[in-house]
Amino acid sequence: MNCDDLEKTSSLYLYDELRAEDRAAFETHLASCAGCRTRLEEARRLHRVLSECPQPEPTPELLVRCRQALDEALDREQLGWRGLLRGWMWQFGAAPAPRLAAVLTLLLFGFGLGWTLRPRARSLAPLTLSGTTSPFGASDLGDVRIRHISEVAPDPQSGGVRITLDAERRVTLEGSLDDPRIRQVLVDTVRGYDNPGIRRDTLDALRTHRDNPSVRAALLYALRHDANAGVRLEALKTVRGMQWGPDVHQALLGALEHDANPGVRVAAVDALVEHAVEEGENETVMPVLLKLAASDQNPYVRLQCLAAVRKMEGNEQ
Repeated sequence: MNCDDLEKTSSLYLYDELRAEDRAAFETHLASCAGCRTRLEEARRLHRVLSECPQPEPTPELLVRCRQALDEALDREQLGWRGLLRGWMWQFGAAPAPRLAAVLTLLLFGFGLGWTLRPRARSLAPLTLSGTTSPFGASDLGDVRIRHISEVAPDPQSGGVRITLDAERRVTLEGSLDDPRIRQVLVDTVRGYDNPGIRRDTLDALRTHRDNPSVRAALLYALRHDANAGVRLEALKTVRGMQWGPDVHQALLGALEHDANPGVRVAAVDALVEHAVEEGENETVMPVLLKLAASDQNPYVRLQCLAAVRKMEGNEQ
C-alpha cells in the first residue's frame, strides 16, 4: 500500500470498515511513513470534532405530517379503483388463461353496461348512496362499533368539534365536548387510535376541556405512552396549560428523565422550570436538572438543563 492508497482508505480505517488484510497493509505502511501518520492524526482530530456535533433530527411536527400524509395516501390507494383492480388481478393472476380472459370480458361488459344505463337510471329514480357522509348526533351512535376515524376538526370559535368516522356507515358527529359521548370518543382516540395525525388533531379538540378528569387522564397518558414523538410533544404543550398538580408534576419529570426524543425533553425542561418557580418546587426539580446537565446524551438538552439550573438559582437569590 502506498501513500495514495492510504489517503483513499483513511476514512474506512477510522470507521473500522477495512478488511483484516487491508487494515494490516494500512498499518504496515503507516509505521514506515511519518507524513501519512501526520495526515491520519489530523483526520482523527476532525473525526472527533464531528462526532461531538449534535445530530440533526427531523422535528416531531414534520414526522406527524409525513406519517399522516402516508396514511391518507395508503387509504386512497387501498380504497380507490386502483386498489380494487389490483386486488382482482392478484386473485386471478394465477388462473388459467381462458378463465382470466373470461373474467376480464365480464368486467369490461359490466363497466360498459353500467356506463350506458347510467343516464337512464338517473332519470328513473333519485340517486341514493349507501355509506355517504351525513350529519349524525352523538345520541344516534348507540352501540355502533367504530372502525376508522378519518378526521377530527375542532372549531375554536364555537368550541365544538366535528368527527368523521366509519362505523356501520361513514358518519359525522357534531356537538360540544360537554356531551359525554363525544368526549368519550375523543378520549378513546387519544388513548388507542392507530393514526398519529388523528391523535394529534384530537389533542387540539380536547385542549379546551383539559381539566376534565377523563380528558386530563387521557392527555397525561399520551404524554407518557404515545408511540409518536410529535404527539407526545403536543400532549406536553397541552398538559403545560393544565391546573398544576402532583400528576402533572410527575408526568413532566418522567418526560424529562425518560423520553427518547430530545425535543420532548427540552420542552419538559421549560414546563418544569416555569411551574417550579411559580409553585416553589425547586427542591424536586433541581436535582433532576443537575443530573441531566451532566449526563444527558444530547448536548442541547444538557445546555438547556444547565441554563434552567442557573435561572432557578437566580430566582432563589
